[in-house]
Amino acid sequence: MKKKFILLSLLSIILLFTACNKNKYIKNQDTIFGTFDTIIDFTAYTETEEEYKKYYSLVKEEFNRLHKLYDIYNDYEGINNIKAINDMAGIEPVEVDRDIIELLKFSKNMTEKYSYKTNIAFGPVLNIWHEYREEALDENNKEKPEVPNIEELKSASQHTDINKVIINEENSTVFLEDEKMSLDIGATSKGYASQLVMNKVREAGCKSAILSAGGNVISIGKPMEKDKDKWGIGIQNPNSEKGDTGSSIIDIVYGNNISLVTSGDYQRYYEVDGKIYNHIIDPDTLVPGDLYKSVTVLAEDSGVADFLSTTLFLLPIEEGKDLIKDIDNVEVIWIDKNEKKHITEGMKNYLQSEGITAKED
Repeated sequence: MKKKFILLSLLSIILLFTACNKNKYIKNQDTIFGTFDTIIDFTAYTETEEEYKKYYSLVKEEFNRLHKLYDIYNDYEGINNIKAINDMAGIEPVEVDRDIIELLKFSKNMTEKYSYKTNIAFGPVLNIWHEYREEALDENNKEKPEVPNIEELKSASQHTDINKVIINEENSTVFLEDEKMSLDIGATSKGYASQLVMNKVREAGCKSAILSAGGNVISIGKPMEKDKDKWGIGIQNPNSEKGDTGSSIIDIVYGNNISLVTSGDYQRYYEVDGKIYNHIIDPDTLVPGDLYKSVTVLAEDSGVADFLSTTLFLLPIEEGKDLIKDIDNVEVIWIDKNEKKHITEGMKNYLQSEGITAKED
């Protein structure tokens, strides 16, 4: 009888431990400033605060490192970054870190495989728009905002051939054959970097985390929280950044081990004579795309989602659907200029508006 009591007691302890084990994780969150021109939030469920600090330090260090490598505007002592490549265009190859080689290979491959609408060699045109936008947003500038001259844009577009971006993997060098070329990796670098960082967090042992870098969100595992089996990621109302007093969220995506990236006309823009000019430039027209207010892409890889969100922003919906039909595990939300929401069939399995919740069925 005594043995039976002991066995029952041990069983009770095991069951109690199992029940408590579900709630043994602590939710921690912190913010990183000053990298990739955005605010980065990192949340993780860990058993101790020390464990969280380990992952947070890794995230911060990696984003700082990658920011310097992928920077197109600033020099850093002892680092050959994207700016260094641009500075040596038409002169000589530049030896760079492996993470630059891999990013450029990834970006070139995506362009060649899917669409030239997103092109890392489009720097000369994007630089012109960037300069006009910065001048317009400069509080000290008293001049009336302007848009670039189309002839200036056409001239710059003659120096955007992605085939002249020469990557030598053996020597770890990059060379721009045209002296007037420049790289702009804004359409892929943040998503690609987010994926790199979260891969390292996962390899370090993290089982439950979510990272938000502006319009880029990526998750690991599921939230370790009672009555919550899936991460909930809000889709921003494109009008909320422009003074709309309505809800800041138009829908919620629920899922685990996913990446979600949004490209929108509200993220970086300026206004001329009442017309909004966003930062997503169409290589065919050389002016900002104006088909949508925002495009949100769900994918397994954040770099893929980043590339596609920019590309799909510049394509009519049917062409966009045709582009992604053969890409596994990619779903999309388009918010058109009339604020109508269009979604792929598979996206219905993730949206609150379609009845999906944080709990498993």
